[in-house]
Amino acid sequence: MELSDANLQTLTEYLKKTLDPDPAIRRPAEKFLESVEGSQNYPLLLLTLLEKSQENVIKVCASVTFKNYIKRNWRIVEDEPNKICESDRIAIKANIVPLMLSSPEQIQKQLSDAISIIGREDFPQKWPDLLTEMVNRFQSGDFHVINGVLRTAHSLFKRYRHEFKSNELWTEIKLVLDAFALPLTNLFKATIELCSTHANDASALKVLFSSLVLIAKLFYSLNFQDLPEFFEDNMETWMTNFHTLLTLDNKLLQTDDEEEAGLLELLKSQICDNAALYAQKYDEEFQPYLPRFVTAIWNLLVTTGQEVKYDLLVSNAIQFLASVCERPHYKHLFEDQNTLTSICEKVIVPNMEFRAADEEAFEDNSEEYIRRDLEGSDIDTRRRAACDLVRGLCKFFEGPVTGIFSGYVNSMLQEYAKNPSVNWKHKDAAIYLVTSLASKAQTQKHGITKANELVNLTEFFVNHILPDLKSPSVNEFPVLKADGIKYIMIFRSQVPKEQLLLSIPLLINHLQAESIVVHTYAAHALERLFTVRGTNNTILITAAEMAPFVEVLLTNLFKALTLPGSSENEYIMKAIMRSFSLLQESIIPYIPSVITQLTQKLLAVSKNPSKPHFNHYMFESICLSIRITCKANPDAVGSFEEALFMVFTEILQNDVQEFIPYVFQVMSLLLEMHKNEIPSSYMALFPHLLQPVLWERTGNIPPLVRLLQAYLERGANTIASAAADKIPGLLGVFQKLIASKANDHQGFYLLNSIIEHMPPESVDQYRKQIFILLFQRLQNSKTTKFIKSFLVFINLYCIKYGALALQEIFDSIQPKMFGMVLEKIIIPEIQKVSGQVEKKICAVGITKILTECPPMMDTEYTKLWTPLLQALIGLFELPEDDTIPDEEHFIDIEDTPGYQTAFSQLAFAGKKEHDPVGQMVNNPRIHLAQSLHKLSTACPGRVPSMLSTSLNAEALQYLQGYLQAASVTLL
Repeated sequence: MELSDANLQTLTEYLKKTLDPDPAIRRPAEKFLESVEGSQNYPLLLLTLLEKSQENVIKVCASVTFKNYIKRNWRIVEDEPNKICESDRIAIKANIVPLMLSSPEQIQKQLSDAISIIGREDFPQKWPDLLTEMVNRFQSGDFHVINGVLRTAHSLFKRYRHEFKSNELWTEIKLVLDAFALPLTNLFKATIELCSTHANDASALKVLFSSLVLIAKLFYSLNFQDLPEFFEDNMETWMTNFHTLLTLDNKLLQTDDEEEAGLLELLKSQICDNAALYAQKYDEEFQPYLPRFVTAIWNLLVTTGQEVKYDLLVSNAIQFLASVCERPHYKHLFEDQNTLTSICEKVIVPNMEFRAADEEAFEDNSEEYIRRDLEGSDIDTRRRAACDLVRGLCKFFEGPVTGIFSGYVNSMLQEYAKNPSVNWKHKDAAIYLVTSLASKAQTQKHGITKANELVNLTEFFVNHILPDLKSPSVNEFPVLKADGIKYIMIFRSQVPKEQLLLSIPLLINHLQAESIVVHTYAAHALERLFTVRGTNNTILITAAEMAPFVEVLLTNLFKALTLPGSSENEYIMKAIMRSFSLLQESIIPYIPSVITQLTQKLLAVSKNPSKPHFNHYMFESICLSIRITCKANPDAVGSFEEALFMVFTEILQNDVQEFIPYVFQVMSLLLEMHKNEIPSSYMALFPHLLQPVLWERTGNIPPLVRLLQAYLERGANTIASAAADKIPGLLGVFQKLIASKANDHQGFYLLNSIIEHMPPESVDQYRKQIFILLFQRLQNSKTTKFIKSFLVFINLYCIKYGALALQEIFDSIQPKMFGMVLEKIIIPEIQKVSGQVEKKICAVGITKILTECPPMMDTEYTKLWTPLLQALIGLFELPEDDTIPDEEHFIDIEDTPGYQTAFSQLAFAGKKEHDPVGQMVNNPRIHLAQSLHKLSTACPGRVPSMLSTSLNAEALQYLQGYLQAASVTLL
């Protein structure tokens, strides 16, 4: 695309259309932009638009489009074409920083993100001058520019908080510190001075404080991996100023908004984080500053109000105390009983209260409430922080803390009992306190795994939890119901089984509650209970014990999906999946109604898939219905196809990208249920599966390969007779996959199925070409993964077509090639093959080469006979060689940046392991002994003499064992 006015105009029009609410206008515009994004100059046109366009909406749209373009295309993936030409890359890097700094804030944020995406790939090696360019802007004195630099630096460096340690990372951080630490410190000091100069100028303070927030965040990122020497030397400057800022209060910076944290709160929260980092990781160096931070943060906690805007600040401040009280050498700060009582009374109890804001979230923003409360993403809630502080204090002071809180719990429960409808929040706080006191160690899988002995969980359950769940109305006191259900869920490994069994009908009943939180918790609790394992690792609650509840459980679960706000509730769908999995054949009578409901749901959500977990569990549930029913009645597969194919066709025609990999997996499962023939409905689809566009999406590759394998297993003859013209297409897919280091194993899966199932004459003409392709790949890039797959393939070929055919095809490509493959690949590398079936294929194949290939006995190949036998005995007896050269460690991981429906494997669509030599050979060691015996009968004397001259003693001993076990001798 030329950098012309006409193209700018075209681009403007299409960008406008992408904002249109009407899909008929929006979709074609999106498709157009997708089609041109590979053209040279496309990104530069976007940058020109966001700089020059007169319309703000176009500027913003261009900046978002540009950022997403960078996100999708900047990374260069090995074996894949470079999606942005070099000249565009250079131009982008030359212009983006000044452009970002001169743009308004809304656009600055998008470009800043784009810079950090580019930086993640190119900085420092391919973008060495980025830092200098940024640091030089600190001198400008213009805080709009300075904040742009700080924001970009923050998005570039924040990954240091979660990267694994490596030399490469240390080198990069050192480079950043050398260039950035001093200018950042000087900027920090200068900004603080400016704050006192402009103490009465509200608008100046806002800009300066937003700089300080970013500077404090950068401090955290740069100090996270280790304490840099520079910051250790300048700790006085940083900590004294941080302490001053913590205690600062300026009326001009206070906001009236009760919800949104202001700059002052954000800054203090970040400083609490920074202090906690130093207290945890660098406690020795931080020791002199610690007491004054503890005092300042304690005062902050006691004086800060209950408004939502202080939540992050309060939770970070409490987390600081929690991290300090767990360290043995700070223990003395908390030992005094009065201190403990004061912390419990002034910090923990007030922050465990259920506030009006929590109640509002519970009722009106239940999804967010559930996410925070159930999934532990409530790291920034006061309750979670208070809970962590209780756990921290219990580490050294379990007795006194439990004593103090028991008093609180009892008085709260008494308050509740006086007037439940008014005082229910007291009981809520009591349950929360008991939970945080009792739980010492928790896992996602088992709930609480270690509990505080001083708290009687069962007694509390019977006296205070069960009565709430047994009350006739599922809709009164929804918060307490949710608390009770959560209690069962958390302590499922501590509460005795008979109590859990009592709870099950109550939980099933609560699936009908109107409150989204209550019926979601009920579904989640049931799902978790169905996975609890008892003694000797068996499932605690059995299908037999669930028998009386099957009908009401399924009815209520599916009904819950019709309740307002829960039509795509992932917890309910997961509970449906888990119920099917537990109940197995007891669900068969309900399948017709269940599959209808699942299909209708699938059709509805395929219009706009927005909940990936929900969708995943829905497909898992469909797979379970198919598996359970067809296990009992294999002919039922037809009725599933009738129910599902219409929706599947619609999904494929509308190209619903998120669902296509799932559809292929369910189709594979259905097709594998057929015994001998492929139904015509599948054959009609076959040509479409070979279209190159389907194979361009990484997420489609594994399920598509599996589906093609199912076609080959069930209908190779049909393909050979009715669709022979499609065989080149099938091999084209193999050729594409084999060229990629990431997907070559998938190419071999497909090739192995072709060799194993297709009638030999249908692939005769292509055989030599297949081998040539494999050798070209071996020459260009030989990886361990490729060699393992290659070894399995050539041995499978040998089993299928005979050892002589293998030798002939190699030597027809190049004379003596067979010997080279034996000497350079099979003998030295066979130890790397892993997997039972793979090893067996290789053992049977090599046995054939040793005993059924005449040239091995009387040509120059004979010298390789004993080394090959030695390698085979090694494959049987030596441990697997799992070493991988350093440069290959990450080849297997397909990591495509951006939102791509990666392949989500369905557990319940799993494929049974297939053993192509199962019928033929049971024990490969005995098979070797029998085959050698047969060979020695054909040429007496030869085999023993070859063995005695060059097979090593240990291998010979193993071989004698095989011969004895097979009751044969060598002549």
